[in-house]
Amino acid sequence: MKISELHEKELLVAKSLLENPGLAAKITNLIGTPIEKGLDLLPDDWSKNIAKVTEKSLIKASDAAIFTMKDIPGEGSSNIWHKLGVAVSGGVGGFFGLAAIAVELPISTSIMLRSIADIARSEGESITTPETQMACLEVFALGGPSDLDDGSESGYFAIRAALAKSVAEAAEFILKKGITDEAAPILIKLIAKIAEKFGVQVTQKAAAQAVPAIGAAGGAIINTLFIDHFQDMARGHFIIRKLERVYGYEVVKDAYDALPKNG
Repeated sequence: MKISELHEKELLVAKSLLENPGLAAKITNLIGTPIEKGLDLLPDDWSKNIAKVTEKSLIKASDAAIFTMKDIPGEGSSNIWHKLGVAVSGGVGGFFGLAAIAVELPISTSIMLRSIADIARSEGESITTPETQMACLEVFALGGPSDLDDGSESGYFAIRAALAKSVAEAAEFILKKGITDEAAPILIKLIAKIAEKFGVQVTQKAAAQAVPAIGAAGGAIINTLFIDHFQDMARGHFIIRKLERVYGYEVVKDAYDALPKNG
């Protein structure tokens, strides 16, 4: 089966969003200095602590962010309001510096997850289904190209393949048992895998905020860029899932791979 010309154009948009460019490049363009300079300013124990912070943020976000929205598939997304919310939390983080990330990140992650679910809904997903809810969480692993990431596992479909078993297990368990204490270990297993990827983008964000003179205003701008990046990832992800509902996974993947790499 060959996808239609219209859907091929949508797929091209999705690929462009998912693979061009990574967050680090966007931040570098914003702050006007290589992000590596900010990385050198991060605390020595950053790598050890960031995994805990990102995992905690994703767990808190999954508890609340996507369970309070009306389930109206196809309804337009409200990206600007979510950007404003994340900008405010970023301004607070920028004012207090790196020490505030453990407080600010769970808030901004929850807002971003709600925005991701909003985008999923606008692309025809039913956000009350565990499969869609897990697909929303999956977006945090879709950081785009990055020098800090393992290139062999940074492609869109490669990341989905790496998470596929955990995503399916979590969705199936929640479908049968709901969000219960019994389901927690399975969900946490998935979140831990996603947090590894999400931590790369959080590190890039923190590195930018560590650059001297960024301050509260800079923190707000960086956080806006942060959510904008994941809104792009979500839009691309859910366009592809929409096409997969029409053509199937393999057909869409083959068509995606055949498109120009730079969209």
